[in-house]
Amino acid sequence: MQPLRGTKDILPRDIILWQHLYNVALRILSLSNYQEIRTPILEATSLFERSIGEGTDIINKEMYSFTDQGKRHLTLRPEGTACIARSFISNKLYQNSHIQRLWYLGPMFRYERPQNGRQRQFHQLGIECMGSKSPMADAEVIRLANNLLKELKCKDYRVEINSIGNIKERKVYQKELIKYLEPYESDLDHDSQKRLITNPLRILDSKNTKTQEILQKAPALTQYLDNSSIEHFDLLCNFLNYLGIEYTINNKLIRGLDYYNYTAFEIKTDSLGTQDTICGGGRYDSLIQQLGGPDTPSVGWAIGIERLLSIIQNEFNLNVKSPEVYLATQGIEAQKQVWGIVNILEKENISFELDLDSNSFQKQLKKANRLNANICLILGDNEIKQNNITIKQLNTGVQKVINYSNLIEEIKIEKTVLA
Repeated sequence: MQPLRGTKDILPRDIILWQHLYNVALRILSLSNYQEIRTPILEATSLFERSIGEGTDIINKEMYSFTDQGKRHLTLRPEGTACIARSFISNKLYQNSHIQRLWYLGPMFRYERPQNGRQRQFHQLGIECMGSKSPMADAEVIRLANNLLKELKCKDYRVEINSIGNIKERKVYQKELIKYLEPYESDLDHDSQKRLITNPLRILDSKNTKTQEILQKAPALTQYLDNSSIEHFDLLCNFLNYLGIEYTINNKLIRGLDYYNYTAFEIKTDSLGTQDTICGGGRYDSLIQQLGGPDTPSVGWAIGIERLLSIIQNEFNLNVKSPEVYLATQGIEAQKQVWGIVNILEKENISFELDLDSNSFQKQLKKANRLNANICLILGDNEIKQNNITIKQLNTGVQKVINYSNLIEEIKIEKTVLA
């Protein structure tokens, strides 16, 4: 049996890095008062149809959707923002505070061709700042992404930003873009030909070389922005300059989700080949109202965890921790009394592994050495009769017999040695 195509097991040796990433995110985001939230991986299909947009690749061909026994149309979440927006509305989080700062980490699902940097089950770390239309909020979330990547020793990445205006401005621009591209329709790549009908703006981020050559003389979206869009973007740029965050303005940066407006941004690296985006986000001022909630301007981002870990995994020397103590027993009475030792070790916060095979002491000691335990506590018939326990330092081979009543004191001494 193998895992399904496009999915992977996360083994104990890998979990350590995942836990490190989680702890770094928790520390950094908590300092800015972002609260963790967890939402179901199953949502109503209509949530994503209403939020992501009918012309997007996610809706058209990438969602894992099905009808359950109750004839409900359900989908495994393909992204996190729509789920957070739904939770914000259904739990009336807007009543608690004017601004909600939330973060999440969890699995997402998209039916894509598996390749390096793309899986059918993948994980995202994301944040959402809900309730502010200020460009300061845009700067805050970009700053947090930058801080997080720095703390995780991610190198050689670049921040790209763009203003994609509001819906009205994009509609005007879209008409002009279509008018420009129609004479070149047969020269566009296959996906762009389809997008010319379904989602013309997505042509701007085509990876096809010939399509990009055609776009070089295309009208720019910035030509169609009104004063409020320009002012919002200029203020964001000023904040980023003040923060010392380097960025480039990419006029062709269009996120693949329809709910974005004003600010869109991505953080990219050259370490991943064609799948070069490790973080993407932007502002979505109309989404929550569109889903039935109050007017709540918001901004956020999501980081692809698997992509990020593939870049930073060599920057950390994180190994599976060996137990400090190995518990070797022989005989029924020893196996009963060892539970008292287990309680003592837990109380003293000392990690341990309890032998479960009832092999000879020699075999148990070999296993303790293979596990790189520091000491072995030996409890057999002789120890039981004399109310003793044998402590063996595995790195030196030195061992001593102590009275069971002195075990707590000896454990504290050993803990000091282990530290």
